[in-house]
This record gives sequence, structure tokens and C-alpha cells, in this order.
Amino acid sequence: MAARPVVVRHGDRELAGTVLPGESWAAAAVRIAAETDGEPVVDDLSGDTLRFGIEPDQRVDLRAMTRGDLPALTRWLQEPHVQRWWHNDGEPTADRVAAAYGPRVDGMTPTRMWVVEVNGRSVGFVQDYRIRDYPGFALLTPDPDAIGVDYAIGEPGWVGRGLGARVLWAWMRGAHRRFPAATSYFAAPDHANAVSLRILDKAGFTQGTWFDEPQRDGTTATVVGCTLDVRRVLGPAALRRAP
Repeated sequence: MAARPVVVRHGDRELAGTVLPGESWAAAAVRIAAETDGEPVVDDLSGDTLRFGIEPDQRVDLRAMTRGDLPALTRWLQEPHVQRWWHNDGEPTADRVAAAYGPRVDGMTPTRMWVVEVNGRSVGFVQDYRIRDYPGFALLTPDPDAIGVDYAIGEPGWVGRGLGARVLWAWMRGAHRRFPAATSYFAAPDHANAVSLRILDKAGFTQGTWFDEPQRDGTTATVVGCTLDVRRVLGPAALRRAP
């Protein structure tokens, strides 16, 4: 198999190389950009050439959500572009959001909540969980030991600015440290959510089986299982450097 080409964009420059045998995509990008300032983040991993970029003026971080973030979460869930895909818990009133997400924030459920920050500004959220902790969902997925992830950019002004894949990249780096034994990450967006599916493609996920997922409101959603091969994209957890 031919070596996979890699390009790292740094300002007006494009640094090129290939993935070496046994090397992860992330490690290849770091090696190719070794003489620059900053660590490569994903641009687009869906094509024949793996594309990364170095963005010194844009830092995407995740921090643990607190109850103080629930008003912002409520507002994000009420945004039409979010509510379209997150409507199955009913109208996202402050009381309903507190009841549904408060226990997650408090660490009382297997799901953990994270706030997405861009240069220190809160713009959206991510939630993750071990799929095996939800047996009904685990029966539908290809790898019950995978780490599941859901995400949304809540601030309308940040939608459509190419941020989604970088949010997932920031989450992936953190998940790699928190779940060092995990070999795959899994997301299952609605089959009609073309934007989310494209973001997952760019972040290195591979689309797989479509399946019907029962929803809390009694309906069924047809979703697309998307899997990330952790070792191929990120490499062994022990070799990843902290942000």
C-alpha cells in the first residue's frame, strides 16, 4: 500500500510528507511540522491526502461543564440549528435541561459533559460516554467498548466557520488521555444530518452501518454509525503529548 500523503498548512506555507510505516496520522503531522511553532490540528482527513493546519490565533479547548453553564446550554439547545437534532427530550426549558443534564454535570451518570471554548469563549458542548454503559445502545453498535460522542456548536455566529472538525479533534485528544485503552470512538448522527456527517468525515471517522435508534420520546431515528480508528489516527495513548 502506498504511503499516505500528509500536508500541514502553516500560514502561507504547505509542509508536505507521508505517513511512515507504523506511524499514526497525528504523529506524522507533528513530525512534518516539527520546525514550526504550534501543534497541527485537523483540517480534513477524508481525502487521499491528510490535511492538517497550525492555527496560532485560534485555540479550541474543552473544559468540564458545571451547573453554572446550564443557562448557556439551555440557550444553545433552543437554537433552531441545534434543536432540529436534539429535540427528543421535549422543549428545552430551563427546568427540563437542568433535570436531564444536571446529573451528568454532577457526575451521577456515565455521560460526561464538556464546554467547547474558542480562545476562551464558550461556543458549544460535547458529551461522551462508554457505550457499554448503555446496554440498549451497545446492542446496536459495532464495538460496545467504543467511546461514544455527541456534539453541537451552539452559538449561531460560530456555525459554518469550519470549527466542527477542530472541536472533535480537541475532544479526541482529551479522550485519548482519559480512555487510553479505547481503540475506537463512535458517533451516530441522523442520516439526514449531512453537516454532522461531513464534520465526522473530516475528523477521520469512517461511515458504517445505518440503523434505527429508539428515542426517548418514543420515536425512532435512522442514524449512521461513524467510527474512528484511534490507533491509526492518534496512535498509542502513551505517545501522545499533552496540549
